[in-house]
Amino acid sequence: MELQGLLNLQLMMFALMGVGFFLRKREIITKAGRDVLTDLIIDIILPCNIIAAFQISLSREILISGIQVLAVSLVLQIFCTGISSICYRKVPKEKRMILQYGTVCSNAGFLGNPVAEGIYGSLGLLYASIYLIPQRIVMWSAGVSYFTESPNRREVFKKVLRHPCIIAVEIGIVLMITQLQLPEFLDRSISSLGGCTTAITMMFIGTILADAGFKHMVSRLTVVFAAIRLLFIPLLVMLGCMLFHVEAVAAGLSVVLAAMPAGSTTAILAAKYHGDEAFATQCVVFTTILSMAALPLWCMGLNMVFKV
Repeated sequence: MELQGLLNLQLMMFALMGVGFFLRKREIITKAGRDVLTDLIIDIILPCNIIAAFQISLSREILISGIQVLAVSLVLQIFCTGISSICYRKVPKEKRMILQYGTVCSNAGFLGNPVAEGIYGSLGLLYASIYLIPQRIVMWSAGVSYFTESPNRREVFKKVLRHPCIIAVEIGIVLMITQLQLPEFLDRSISSLGGCTTAITMMFIGTILADAGFKHMVSRLTVVFAAIRLLFIPLLVMLGCMLFHVEAVAAGLSVVLAAMPAGSTTAILAAKYHGDEAFATQCVVFTTILSMAALPLWCMGLNMVFKV
C-alpha cells in the first residue's frame, strides 16, 4: 500500500475513534450502549463482513495462500501460548492472567478486519477471516483458562462452533467453493452491513479510550507487554514468513495481524473473573494507541521486504 494511502487510512481511523470518544464522554453512548455495540459488532457486522469477503472467485493461488495464512496463525497461537507462560512468571497472579491473555489473544478480531481490508482490499479481508480461526478457538479455550480453572472442553467446543464469526467463515467457505450466488437483495444486505465494520469498530475502540482515561497508563509492565505484543511477536512472524517463503500478501497480512494490540476482551474478562480490571484496561488502551504509530512502520518494512 502507498504511504499516502496508509496515512489516509490512519487518519480516518483516528477520526472515527475520536467520534466514539466524544460520544462516550457526552454519554450519548452509555456503558450499556457500548455493551450493545459489542454484541452488534460480533453477532451481526463482523459476520456479514466475513461472508462478503468470501464472495470472490476461488483460484489455486488463493487456496494455497489461505492455507499458508492458516498455518502461520496456528503456529503463532501455539508459540504465544508457550511464551505467555514463561515471560510473566514473576508477575502477581491478578496481573499475570491479564498479560498472558493479552499476549495470546490480540484485538485482531475487532481491529484486524478493517485494517486488513484497508491495506490489502477484499483479498486481505478474506485472509484475515481465515487467520482469525485459530485465535477464536484459543480465545475460548486456553484464553479463558488464564482467568478460571481449566474450562470444560465440551463447552469450549460448543462455544467455538456457535461463534457467529466462525459460522460466517463456514458459510463463506461453502459459498466460495461452490460459487453459489446469493439473491441480490440478500447479497446487498450483507454487503451493506459488512461495510459498517470500520466505522463501528473504530468508534467502539474510541469509547474504550474514553472510559479508560490516560492516567497511570505507562508503567514498566505495560511497556514490556507492548514491546512483546507490538514488536517481538510480529518480528518473529515476519522472519518466519521470510524463512518459509510465504506468499507476499499472505505474509504481509500475517505480520500486520500479529502486530495488533491487546484484545478488548482482556478488560471484559478481567472484570468478570475478578482480575485487575484497571490494569487490563491500561494494557488495552496503551497498546491500541501505540499500534496506531507502529502500524505504518510495519507496513513500510513489509513493503521493503515483501514488496506489498
